[in-house]
Amino acid sequence: MAVEGGMKCVKFLVFIFNFIFWVCGVALIAIGIYAQVALNKALAVSNASASTSPVAILVLGIIIFFISFFGCCGAWKESYCMVTTFAVLLSIIFLVEIAAAITGYVFKDKVRSVLEDGLWDAMHKYEEDKPLREAVDELQREFNCCGANNYTDWATIEPFKLNDTVPRSCCRVNTTSCNVHPSPATVYEKGCLQSIEAWMKKNILIVAAVALGIAFFEILGIIFACCLMKGIRSGYEVM
Repeated sequence: MAVEGGMKCVKFLVFIFNFIFWVCGVALIAIGIYAQVALNKALAVSNASASTSPVAILVLGIIIFFISFFGCCGAWKESYCMVTTFAVLLSIIFLVEIAAAITGYVFKDKVRSVLEDGLWDAMHKYEEDKPLREAVDELQREFNCCGANNYTDWATIEPFKLNDTVPRSCCRVNTTSCNVHPSPATVYEKGCLQSIEAWMKKNILIVAAVALGIAFFEILGIIFACCLMKGIRSGYEVM
C-alpha cells in the first residue's frame, strides 16, 4: 500500500537526520584530532589517563560516523531490522554520552591534579629522559610557560637548583644567558598548568556546543526511527 504524506515524510526525515549525524561524526573526529595534536606535548608529559579524552572524542566520532551510515541504509532500503538496530545503537550512544558528561563534571578537578602530577614527574625526569625533555621544551615554547605553577618550580629540580637556571625553552628571548638567574623579565613567569587550563576553557565551549547539537539530533533521530519502525512493521510500503 502506497503511503501518503506521513510515513513517506518520516522516511526522508530519518535519512536527512542520519546525514546530519554523519556530519556530526566527522566534526567529532576533527575535534578529537585537533585536541590530540594541540595538546600532544601536554599529554606526553602526563600519564596515560590524561590522554584518553581526545581519543574518546575521536572514537565516539568514528562510531557515530558508521552508525549514521547504517541508519541511512536502513531508512533508504526500508529495512525494519536495520532501522531497529540503528535506533538501539543510537540510544546506547546517547546514554553513554550522558554518563560521560556526568563523569567529566564529577571528576573535573581530577584532570588538574593528573596534569600537575604529570608535569612535576616530567620535570624531575627532565635530564634523564631525552624524549620527555623535548616534549617539555616544546610545551613551554608553545604555551609560553615555565614550570608547573610558575618558573620558580625549576629551582627545586636538580641540576637547575644548584646553578640557579631554568631550561632555555623558558626564555622569552633566546640569548646566551637568558636562562641564568631567571626573572619575569627574562623567562615566562606563568606555569604550564595554568596555560593548559586556559586553553581548555577557551575551547570547551566549542566541544560543549557540538555535544549539545549532537544530543539534540540524536533524540530526534531516535523518535523518527521509532516512527519509521512502527510504519514498516504495520505493513506500509514506504516510498
